[in-house]
Amino acid sequence: MPKSKRAQVVALTETKSRKKGGRAEILKTVREAVEQYDYVWVFSVENMRNQYLKQFRKSMGTSRFFMGKNRVMAKALGNTPEEEIAGGLHNISAALVGDVGLFFTNMGVDETRKALEQFEANVYPRAGNRAAYRVVVGAGEVVRGHTRETFPNNMEPQLRELGMPTLLKQGKIMLDSDYVICEEGDKLTPQQSHLLKHFWEKMAVFKIQLRCYWHKSDGEFVSLVDDSDPAAATASAEDDSDQDMD
Repeated sequence: MPKSKRAQVVALTETKSRKKGGRAEILKTVREAVEQYDYVWVFSVENMRNQYLKQFRKSMGTSRFFMGKNRVMAKALGNTPEEEIAGGLHNISAALVGDVGLFFTNMGVDETRKALEQFEANVYPRAGNRAAYRVVVGAGEVVRGHTRETFPNNMEPQLRELGMPTLLKQGKIMLDSDYVICEEGDKLTPQQSHLLKHFWEKMAVFKIQLRCYWHKSDGEFVSLVDDSDPAAATASAEDDSDQDMD
């Protein structure tokens, strides 16, 4: 009778830790980037969307982006003056708080700020975002905003499940009265965010925000944000997304 594979014992000493290896690789590549580039920036992203960040990264040519666990990136740079791998880099480590990343480049400060701060893209808002403006669907046949495009009738149950009091009349999706999807300033629910996507309302903006930089030639560190910013003060101490955009 062949041996059962269900009861096989695997010694833990023989297994490989991918997580440990991944961290070692981040430490190595971040330190190599410090050697290669003149400037190290810390950036945050408003209304994060991976597809747009990857698109922007590609447009920046030889510059490099890193987003991962903040503690690992900070360790690569050095958390204290005694540990830092170049003078002043511990200030960059201290700025790695919340959903932020590192940007390495040889471009000058003005060129970098112009390139990153002008890159924006309109995106659909997610649950928890604030509504940028009021959205109302008029009574009668349901149509998509500015395009006035109608919905296929098989969408009616889905719209109704999302809170719209729709009816199906002669194969058309109808409303007996105006329906307000959201008011300006509303904290959007999952249902509202789904409806806004169905009606093609891209009211959120993907935007890269530069927070500070370090210059290798003189060890200069410059902060571009107000330390009293409540958003920065309440940010999480570590980004658990564990992404590496490099």
